[in-house]
Amino acid sequence: MCLRLSATLFVLTFLLAPAVIFAAARIEPPANRPIRVAVVLTEGATMIDFAGPWEVFQDVMLPGNENQGAFELFTVGASKSQIHTSGGMAVVPEYTFDKAPEPDVIVVGAQRGAPDLVPWLKKMRGKSRIVMSVCTGAFKLADAGLFDGKSATTHHDFFDAFAKRFPNVTMVRDKRFVQADSVVYSAGGLTSGIDLALHVVSLYFGEETAERTAAYMEYTGTRWRESS
Repeated sequence: MCLRLSATLFVLTFLLAPAVIFAAARIEPPANRPIRVAVVLTEGATMIDFAGPWEVFQDVMLPGNENQGAFELFTVGASKSQIHTSGGMAVVPEYTFDKAPEPDVIVVGAQRGAPDLVPWLKKMRGKSRIVMSVCTGAFKLADAGLFDGKSATTHHDFFDAFAKRFPNVTMVRDKRFVQADSVVYSAGGLTSGIDLALHVVSLYFGEETAERTAAYMEYTGTRWRESS
């Protein structure tokens, strides 16, 4: 009886255990080139979702070489035709999904998406060091199965819709950003993408570099320091 009870308690403990917490492991930058960041742009892309992380990454200088940017940014979309972001700004993606350089970091903010986006995300999941969503960009990563059996967050207005559509994903409602696994992350709405981008900078170059970047931006938020 005692053995049977112990086994039952073990199973219940396992089933009710919280999601796995991943330690924030340092990422080694490429040795002979900048870190490539692909920012996905399709119709209706929310401006701050991609512009916030873009500003963070563009402002990072290589430690010891303040004249050399640490990140190389480019935009990627379904075609090289003009799209309109939130508010109506017209922009043109630099690359198509099938022609883009292989990125180290992928940023997917809120946007309408495109048929080629999900297959591209699935392909890049095994090649990129970081795949991050901002706001309802989380829906695109979830469509690609990147959150299956894991945890994610999104804009607070869409918590319930996300949870209903993706019941196999644990919706986290009280974090600025969430780490799903060693590669995939999600940020909440809008400005939270800045925090996640600064967190990514700290993974590559340490907190001092992230602090220096935030100070240059005159960004006073500190939640990028939090565990995900």
